[in-house]
Amino acid sequence: MPCLFAMFAGFFPRLGTLFIWIARPVMFSNAFGGSWLWPILGIIFLPFTTLMYVILWSPGIGLTTWDWFWLVMAVVIDLMHWSSTVYSNRNQIPGVKAAPTTPDLPSAPSSGNM
Repeated sequence: MPCLFAMFAGFFPRLGTLFIWIARPVMFSNAFGGSWLWPILGIIFLPFTTLMYVILWSPGIGLTTWDWFWLVMAVVIDLMHWSSTVYSNRNQIPGVKAAPTTPDLPSAPSSGNM
C-alpha cells in the first residue's frame, strides 16, 4: 500500500497531500503547529514540497540533515513544474510573440559560373 501511495502522490501531489490531511490530521497539526493557512498555501503553490514536509516531519525533532536534502529536492521539483508550465503556455500570454520553429539560415551566395 505505501508503494501505491508513493506512485499516486508522485503523479498527483495535491490529491496525495489532501488524502494524508484527511487520513492523518495529527501529522498536519504537528508539522504546521495547528495552523491551516500554511498547508492550504502549500497545497496550492508547492504541493510536492508540502507533502514531503509533512511526511518527513518528526514530532519533537523536526527535520534532520537528510530531511532537508529531500525537502530541497521537493522544492526543485515544484519549481521545475512551475517553469515547465510557464514555458509550455508562453504562446497564450497576450503580447508575447511565438518563437520561430526553425531558425532563418542565410542563403549561400551564388558564385555566378559553376
